Amino acid sequence: MASQPHLWNDGNDCVDVLPYGGFATLWPQFITEPDEAFEQLLSEIKWEDHSITLFGRSVKEPRQSAWFHTDGLAYRYSQSERAAQKFIPLLADIMTRCAETANATFNSALANLYRSGEDSMGWHADDEPELGHEPVIASVSLGAERRFDFRHRESGDTTSVVLPHGSLLVMRGQSQHQWVHRIARTKKVTSPRINLTFRYTASKP
Repeated sequence: MASQPHLWNDGNDCVDVLPYGGFATLWPQFITEPDEAFEQLLSEIKWEDHSITLFGRSVKEPRQSAWFHTDGLAYRYSQSERAAQKFIPLLADIMTRCAETANATFNSALANLYRSGEDSMGWHADDEPELGHEPVIASVSLGAERRFDFRHRESGDTTSVVLPHGSLLVMRGQSQHQWVHRIARTKKVTSPRINLTFRYTASKP
């Protein structure tokens, strides 16, 4: 079995990202051995291709992904359902460390693989009903640095932050209700990035 990279989460070296309307806190050096973690996750996760519905048409997502849930619950997104994979040890360990740092409870993870700057994620918020009223979202970045954009729903104000290799971004409070976020397409990035987003997902009634 591959060794587990050491994780850094003493909670001291962090930066607030949002100016108002919720909280987004960045730990730039959360994982102290990010190269090892990246390579292990890249090889051990079963990356999948999925399609989403846009304007009534089915189109291929510009990234690969994998869904994990401790109770095996499926993930429904854009009129499609994704079966849960079994947590691999490293992913489960990172989720535990993120929960400790964020002082939150997580039971699921969405892993996204951006193969280059041509892969992207459009404007959205993690505000599905099963995530709760004010969800805590912990987002770990590994690999190529990408710019993470926020846009306020009412004012249109924007703010951005570059997510370093091995960083943790925790969003909480009203952040998902007042802001949307994205990873924009860019030709400047040619190497891959892995993003892990941990959340607590309740079963639907």
